[in-house]
Amino acid sequence: MTDDLVSATGSDFPTALPNTAEYSDDHSAGAHRSGDRVRRGVVSFVRRSPRMNASQQRAMDTLASTYMVDVPRDATSTSVAPEAHLDLPKIFGRTAPLTIEIGTGSGDVLASLASAHPDRDFIGFEVYLPSIASALNKLHAAGATNARVILADAAAGLDHLVVPGQVDEVWTFFADPWHKKRHHKRRIVNPDMARLVASRLRPGGLWRLATDWDDYATWMLEVLSAEPAIEAVNAGPDGFSPRWQERPITRYEKKGLAAGRVVHDLTWRRVEES
Repeated sequence: MTDDLVSATGSDFPTALPNTAEYSDDHSAGAHRSGDRVRRGVVSFVRRSPRMNASQQRAMDTLASTYMVDVPRDATSTSVAPEAHLDLPKIFGRTAPLTIEIGTGSGDVLASLASAHPDRDFIGFEVYLPSIASALNKLHAAGATNARVILADAAAGLDHLVVPGQVDEVWTFFADPWHKKRHHKRRIVNPDMARLVASRLRPGGLWRLATDWDDYATWMLEVLSAEPAIEAVNAGPDGFSPRWQERPITRYEKKGLAAGRVVHDLTWRRVEES
């Protein structure tokens, strides 16, 4: 496995879910600002079976060393050690504008837009190994050598791996809406995440979001509107933004449209520092 991250183990990436024993305790060189951390006892996902098909397994065996970044863990297989950080110039061999995707899924958006913007660098956070494996295949097919995927909870990744003001864009497209009221606490777009994303964006940086569920769209709009460090961009009377034309239509969006649902886009910008 690549040692792009300071203190990564250098071992091959596991084909089954990793555990904390596989990672070194040497997580120094990049202390994170503890005042910015988000303490979340509830995560936005439920782990599923890690079974992969043959194509996905081959991708993990042959492409993980190129397109994945290994990270030291804290307590779980999708956690991130608080002392860890990303060495972006080492990962990409350069310094370039950075985009982070929260919930990369099978990589449709990441592969398409990373290959279309070779002058930018991209990192996707994802928690499901089969999805990551599919994303690796798509990144490789697209020649998107400026993109990497990290197996981690996005909240932990942004909190520990990324420093304030480092990111040009954050994407959150078609996240799990967690419909049941008792599950709303699992929604990835929440006040803590809004505060965290705002802190990681550079002044003028953008957070692009999309969902095909009306109730989640309203929820996101309310959450973002309550965060003083960001402001809406090109919002209409209903508070939503025009569709970002560069965003490819994924299978999730196609499924929503086929079911007659309306896709809502939101674009919010980090307020310029005065």
